[in-house]
Amino acid sequence: MSSLEMNKIAGAVLTAGMIAMASGFIAKTLVHPVPLAENVYKVEGVPAAGAKDAKGPVAAPEPIAPLLAAAKAEDGEKKFKACAACHTVDKGGANRVGPNLWDTIGKKKGSVGGFAYSKGMVEKGGEWAYEDLNLFLANPKGFVARTKMTFAGLAKAQDRADLIVYLRARADTPKPLP
Repeated sequence: MSSLEMNKIAGAVLTAGMIAMASGFIAKTLVHPVPLAENVYKVEGVPAAGAKDAKGPVAAPEPIAPLLAAAKAEDGEKKFKACAACHTVDKGGANRVGPNLWDTIGKKKGSVGGFAYSKGMVEKGGEWAYEDLNLFLANPKGFVARTKMTFAGLAKAQDRADLIVYLRARADTPKPLP
């Protein structure tokens, strides 16, 4: 194939692309779609787009203090396996996607060195108390606005208690239970 024929083919492809692009711009200018006021086909159990949740605000989880006495660190270690994809819990352990969680209870929020926390976590302030961990593990985004943590949370209070007792044990001097 000669160079002249290649130029003709390239010119034809470019011209077709420009015509398609111009047609798109003209179509957007001429057609103004109007969104539907309500769905034509309603699916039970699925709220309409933009509808408010009829359930109201999410209820706060039950207090964790009564469950901590009977919680088992061994069960918490099993629950931590899901956390281990992003966190380490060893003394001097490296930060991963999430910070190292050694000696978390009583530590200032957003204070692990070498980890880039979200603005929401830094602004939260205070120290990690047992109840703070309970609220965070139940609903991370509900407890810390704009957190980078993508974990949805642990629904069962006993699972959270077991995990908190496991994290408590991961310290040189575990903090007393409430």
